[in-house]
Amino acid sequence: MANRKLGRPTDQRKALLRNQVTNLIWHGKIETTLARAKEVSSMAEKLITLAARECDNTVEVTKNTNNEKGQTVVLNLVNDAPSKLAARRRMMAYLYEIPVTREADETRKEYKARTREVKHPVVEKLMREIGPKYKARAAEKGIGGGYTRIIKKGPRRGDGAEMVILELV
Repeated sequence: MANRKLGRPTDQRKALLRNQVTNLIWHGKIETTLARAKEVSSMAEKLITLAARECDNTVEVTKNTNNEKGQTVVLNLVNDAPSKLAARRRMMAYLYEIPVTREADETRKEYKARTREVKHPVVEKLMREIGPKYKARAAEKGIGGGYTRIIKKGPRRGDGAEMVILELV
């Protein structure tokens, strides 16, 4: 099935869709035209399905390291399984990076400490919050997919394009 052209050259169309999918995942809902919403919904559903499938896929690893005194220390680490790592990389290749905003009452030092651990906040949100949420929903209701909802608002004032709100269910 061919994708919608959306009246734009290929590079602009891909950038527009990537931007809207990223914003949908980050903010939870966006306002756009009906044709764009259908395309964004399709791409977002694929990424959410990937996140729901791979969110709990981890491997426990034992690692022997030497400390500064020369003693051997055994560490038990929880790493991503190879399939989860591949899924993360696919998401990072498609989604744009959105920097985490600094809170109003937060100092620069506190902000840096809070954001030091998270390198790709959109992918982390997808894997830690959205993926487990929809995995539990699928187990509870027995359905997969249908992660987005399109609510029609009416025509846009300038050109009469059908405006909608696209949101995560």
